[in-house]
Amino acid sequence: MEPVLLGIDLGTSACKTALFDPDGRVLAQESEEYPVYYPQPGWAEQEPEEWWRAICTAVRRTLRNSGIGPEQVAGVGIDGQSWSAIPVDRDGRVLARTPIWFDTRAAEICGEVKEKIGEERIFALCGNPLKPSYTLPKILWFQKYAPEVYGKAACFLQSNSFIVYRLTGVLSQDKSQGYGLHCYDMRNGRWDEVMCREMGIDPSLLPPIYDCHQVVGTVTAKAAGECGLAEGTPVVAGGLDAACGTLGVGVLRDGETQEQGGQAGGMSICVEEYRADPRLILSHHVVPGRWLLQGGTVGGGGVCRWMEAEFCAAERQAALQNGTGPFQELDRTAASAPAGSDGVVFLPYMAGERSPIWDEHAKGVFYGLDFTKGRAHMLRAGLEGVAFSLRHNLEAAAEAGAPVNELRSMGGAANSRLWTQIKADVTGKRIVVPASDTATTLGAVILAGVGVGLYSSFEEAVRRTVRVRREHLPNPENAAVYDQNYQTYLALYRQLKPVMAGEQKE
Repeated sequence: MEPVLLGIDLGTSACKTALFDPDGRVLAQESEEYPVYYPQPGWAEQEPEEWWRAICTAVRRTLRNSGIGPEQVAGVGIDGQSWSAIPVDRDGRVLARTPIWFDTRAAEICGEVKEKIGEERIFALCGNPLKPSYTLPKILWFQKYAPEVYGKAACFLQSNSFIVYRLTGVLSQDKSQGYGLHCYDMRNGRWDEVMCREMGIDPSLLPPIYDCHQVVGTVTAKAAGECGLAEGTPVVAGGLDAACGTLGVGVLRDGETQEQGGQAGGMSICVEEYRADPRLILSHHVVPGRWLLQGGTVGGGGVCRWMEAEFCAAERQAALQNGTGPFQELDRTAASAPAGSDGVVFLPYMAGERSPIWDEHAKGVFYGLDFTKGRAHMLRAGLEGVAFSLRHNLEAAAEAGAPVNELRSMGGAANSRLWTQIKADVTGKRIVVPASDTATTLGAVILAGVGVGLYSSFEEAVRRTVRVRREHLPNPENAAVYDQNYQTYLALYRQLKPVMAGEQKE
């Protein structure tokens, strides 16, 4: 009876579960959605218990549809969205919804902490700018504005570590998610207790740190009854979704780079030496001894979902008639407009923006509309705007000493040949696609496989499981128009930034 591995991907809009054989073939996969709540401007929350219920449903369905018994599952790996702050009490009860990665309620608190401690000193320790979307300011927000929650909290967990806790009963913090807390020593992978106390955080609220492939515990009888896994199944610490996806497309060595197209966009560059830049994001890779220099944007697949929901009634009807899907029809419409969208440019700042501009006031903008433009121009400009945000981050990384020659694409957006080609043309980089929808769960599974000894090394795991399926080469004929539109993209933000921040004068 061949062992199999289970990967759980806890995304922003849904969880995905997948069973893989040791050679990386998907045996069965399922997904289950859950909502995001927006109770106030700048707030974005999710309910961790809804994550757990969705995962239990998806795991049971995956096992049932695969025909594989739970006793065949040799290990479980879990990846999760970044920058959660889940307060749990001593009995493991969730005390409040968690602010998620694009929640910016803690902007004022960031200013207070910078003034108290000094931005340069904070950056020197953790390698990341102190911004409201990170985990630490959210914990301080609970302390200041929800003291009844903070006072009862025994621990604050990340998204994947919450699911690990539900499965095993063990509190944990993996290294790849440590970057969300500015009391984390990025060079040495440990909590800095002096910085914790200066920031006003009791170190006992932060869980023990584990390597991402380290077995944290095993599935409890209670969890087995809820999710359908076998009691005693090993569970590893897991990691950041972007980092697991980076592993899942085969990025292991210095300079190798993943390009992501899930709800968020951006890229992750593997670096073998500590390399921080305040415009970018630095985390540990899920592979020990390596870091990821990341660009993380709010405009990724979420932009495409928004356009499909708001602009594409005709495409949804066409999909029913043609037996396709609405996103395929969106691509078909967008492709009818020329490269450069006849000068229509889109700023994809739909929930503020993260790197490299770090502006919670940034807004989405369409520029260049006139009576000759139609939906096709706007749809294509939306795809191109996300590609411009990727180029902006790649240029910041090159200036930081981490140039990139090739991108390895993953996420739902990688299913779009049009969008992937646009990214290749805009960035001037060769893009290869090893996997799209399964790269992140594969990365989580590789962590589990290494952790339980099914693979002798990460190199062996990648060699056995990762296969390139197609490539996209930049089209030089489109370079000039994209260069011109990219300069417009940069100029629009520079000139609109005061307006977006409400600083315009009469």
